[in-house]
Amino acid sequence: MKENEKWMPILLIIVAFITMALSIYIASQRELSSLENTLLQAFSLCFGLIGSFMFGKQSAKDGAKELIKPHARSAFRRLMSLYQSLSRVGFEIERYQEQETHSSESHTIAKLEAIVIEQLATADDALEDWNDIVPDEVSELKNKLGNSRSNGKNDE
Repeated sequence: MKENEKWMPILLIIVAFITMALSIYIASQRELSSLENTLLQAFSLCFGLIGSFMFGKQSAKDGAKELIKPHARSAFRRLMSLYQSLSRVGFEIERYQEQETHSSESHTIAKLEAIVIEQLATADDALEDWNDIVPDEVSELKNKLGNSRSNGKNDE
């Protein structure tokens, strides 16, 4: 969430209170006309309503994220398992290709490699979909996947 979006509702509510305090101060100093009184109350009400709406919207968004997090974690575990499995298959294909190959086996391996690449791309897309909802967890998962990838290559 942008820094601007966090402070704007609070600022609007503070402005509403300042407007109301100013209205009370001015009314204690002199008699307000009906128009002045109505305008000061309307400004205070508008700032308060807009600030409250924005604050409520922000709270609902934060609450929804907290509600989704447990589901995201279980989905991440499945996604990580899929990713690691496909990575292991990809490493085996690479290792096989480095050895001597026969033409029919080479063709089969090329097909398997294409399937693995497409499945890994799908897993990457799924990660990006979750990144819109829970970015912190996705970045943590990407770090884990990067570490497991480098460990998988080092094991060979």
